[in-house]
Amino acid sequence: MSPVTLVTGASRGIGRAIAERLSRDGHELINLSRSQPGREFPGVSYSVDLSDAKALGNVLEKLCSEHSIDNLVNNAAPGERAVLEKITMAEFDRMVDTNLRAAILLTQAIVPGMRAKGRGRIVNIGSRAALGLTGLSVYGAIKGALVSATRSWALELGRDGITVNMVAPGPIATEMFDRNFPPDSPRRNTLVASIPVGRMGAPTDVAAAVAFLLSDEASFITGQALYVCGGLSISSTPM
Repeated sequence: MSPVTLVTGASRGIGRAIAERLSRDGHELINLSRSQPGREFPGVSYSVDLSDAKALGNVLEKLCSEHSIDNLVNNAAPGERAVLEKITMAEFDRMVDTNLRAAILLTQAIVPGMRAKGRGRIVNIGSRAALGLTGLSVYGAIKGALVSATRSWALELGRDGITVNMVAPGPIATEMFDRNFPPDSPRRNTLVASIPVGRMGAPTDVAAAVAFLLSDEASFITGQALYVCGGLSISSTPM
C-alpha cells in the first residue's frame, strides 16, 4: 500500500522537488499551500494560508477525516532578508506563524493517526541560517527554534514508532534564494565561492535527503539535523 505523505508548500521550489521525488518513489502526495501547484502536480492539493491558524485548523480537520497520513514534511517557510535595524514586527509575526506555529499545528493534527498505526515519519525543513547569517536573524532564529522542537518531539514520540528529523538546506537555487541573494550580486558570488563542493545546491538535493528520512531504512534515526549544504555548515562554523 502506498504511503500517504503531506508536504506543505509543495507548489514550487524545494517543496515541489520533494513532492516530485516522493511521487516517483510511490508516495501518494497531499499539498497545503496558498498558491495552487497546477494540474501537473502529482497528488491532491488544499489551498490555505498557513499563517492563518483558524483557516489551517479547518483544513486540517477536513484533511484528517479524508486521509490516513503516514508522513509529514513541514516545508513551507517564507523568509525575507532584513538586517536588525530593518526588521518589522509584521514580517516577524508572519514568519513565526508560517514557519513555526503552522508546523506545531500540523504535527499536533497528524500525530494521533500515526500513533494509532504505530509508525510515522516527520521531517522539518530547517536552514543553515540557524547557525547565523547576516540579514537573516529572524528566519535563522525561527529555524533554530524548529531544531529544538525537532529534538523534543523525537524524544516525545519515539516510543510510538514515530521519528522526527530535520533537513537543513544551505544555498539552494530557488526563487526565495534569488530574492535574498540576487544573481550575480557580490554577496551571492562570495557565498557560492565559499561552498566547499564548489557549486550551489539544487532542490533535488534536498528532496533526496527527505526521501531517505521518510523511509523504513531510516527507522533508527531520530532527533537529527542533516545539513544539505555542500559542506558550508562546517567550513563556516568553528569547532
